Amino acid sequence: MQNILEFLNRDFLGNEVWRWLITPLIILLLMVLLQVLRRVFARRIRKFAEHTKTQVDDLVADLLESTKPLLLAFIALYAGSLVLTLEQGLNDALRTAAIIAALIQAAVWAVKILLFMLRTYVEGTNEDKASTQSAMATLGFIVRIAVWAVIGVLILDNIPGVEVSSLVAGLGITGIAVALAMQNILGDLFGSLSILLDKPFIVGDVITVGSMTGTVEHVGLKTTRVRSLQGEELVFSNSDLLNSRIQNFKRMEERRGVLRLGVTYETPYEKLERLPAVIQEVFDSQQDVRLDRAHFAAMGDFALEFEIAFYVLSADYKTFMDIQQVILLALFRRFQEEQVEFAYPTQVLYVNQNSAG
Repeated sequence: MQNILEFLNRDFLGNEVWRWLITPLIILLLMVLLQVLRRVFARRIRKFAEHTKTQVDDLVADLLESTKPLLLAFIALYAGSLVLTLEQGLNDALRTAAIIAALIQAAVWAVKILLFMLRTYVEGTNEDKASTQSAMATLGFIVRIAVWAVIGVLILDNIPGVEVSSLVAGLGITGIAVALAMQNILGDLFGSLSILLDKPFIVGDVITVGSMTGTVEHVGLKTTRVRSLQGEELVFSNSDLLNSRIQNFKRMEERRGVLRLGVTYETPYEKLERLPAVIQEVFDSQQDVRLDRAHFAAMGDFALEFEIAFYVLSADYKTFMDIQQVILLALFRRFQEEQVEFAYPTQVLYVNQNSAG
């Protein structure tokens, strides 16, 4: 027994033997304990989250589940090393490794928390799933770059011998040069962010840009893809798209139409006076349409012109055309019943038969 005690108290590399023996045991026990606590708490919080409407508890469970075993290993290693009396350089190396592991884990947590907050905001302002996915893809890319850039600087700051201030200054100058060289790409990137947050249109909207019309299929980091009415794919850069005048037809609640009808100059005054009432009757007999006005508008070169303005109570273009077709057919029938003739380009030649001589 005496020999065992003497062996355990014998000095080895600056520490008693018993300290060297107990350190791996402490490290192992701490690793197992931390891992078990992580799984137990994550499982219980996840089960609790199934019975609540809030998503905060789901976020907490995700944070616990995303805790890296590497972080727990470095925490256990650093805690176990406190039992030993180590050289200052080795002790600093272990502390630096633990800090770096903690910073890496902090970056993982920060990305999850920020994306959770952004997703909550985007879903609260936009019910369209496709648009939400596009928004989160863009925002996730930006958030990850920003978080890991900050964490990268903090990691370098904790590495002995690395001068962060000069590095940051150099990166700042490099960043300015890169930003100037990539200003078009960055303009498209921030244009994508503006589209996704300000939402001048979303995936599925029918828009017109200049003379081109189509359905928005995808909003990416650099470009927006639109499927034209003819079937081809139109690709717009996000910055150019935001600098253009955009007509969004998807957000229309109703469509306005204007018809111009011409009747012959031989139409009697009484019938001409009655035609606005006839037009009103035609519109009153139709559903999902509202007559705005019907007027005898002009005396044209070969016709007496009537202008009709109306609204179809639907934003769908096919519905608009179907209703307009029914109205035109009904007007044609009623004009026939009223014995009113539609005008077409004609020319009347008057010949004077009383010639001299």
